[in-house]
Amino acid sequence: MLYTIVPYDDIFSETDSIANRQEITIGGVIMQIEPGEGNLGKISRLISTNPQDYLNPRYQPGTIVFFTE
Repeated sequence: MLYTIVPYDDIFSETDSIANRQEITIGGVIMQIEPGEGNLGKISRLISTNPQDYLNPRYQPGTIVFFTE
């Protein structure tokens, strides 16, 4: 249950940045990125079952990575 004064439409609305994300694999780790210029993208979310991946600073959300499509 969610108790808030913020309208539910603001909390649960989908934004364009979510639709723009791509799933890629780098170093065996699946992640979602927000594509940028060329083959650069910003990590927005990790999708991994290995806790060590979340502790690795290379895969920290907000980090810019090079990827190929």
